[in-house]
Amino acid sequence: MPYQHILVAIDLTEECHPVVARAQMLASTSDAKLSLVHIIEPMAMAFGGDVPMDLSMLQQQQFDQARERMNGFADSYPGLAPENRHLAYGQPRQEVHRLAKEQGCDLIVVGSHGRHGLALLLGSTANDILHGAPCDVLAVRLKKDE
Repeated sequence: MPYQHILVAIDLTEECHPVVARAQMLASTSDAKLSLVHIIEPMAMAFGGDVPMDLSMLQQQQFDQARERMNGFADSYPGLAPENRHLAYGQPRQEVHRLAKEQGCDLIVVGSHGRHGLALLLGSTANDILHGAPCDVLAVRLKKDE
């Protein structure tokens, strides 16, 4: 049975283009809807959750910059409607799973090389995404750095 809704988890770096291209190819061959998601980890998580200052203004700037980068990134893919571009705050694994369930996705596509770029998303959470996902997961192998 062909996929009907494909969710691509990206970190908005140039390395994501082959991942999105692969997902777009799959979507076009099965006439599936294609959506992108970028997860913004709250700054407090980087500090273990105990930050003695209000980070809300910085987080809003982070969110606004991510939205601008997402739109610039997604604009290079024809047919990727603005309503299919998602930004979320939180832990990548949980947010990707939540969005996949909410949107009725039947495939999650991620990039994998485990060094940098998508490492935040895939480094320590690849097993979580694979084993806890509400649908199939495709890990697109990225070229290794020379």
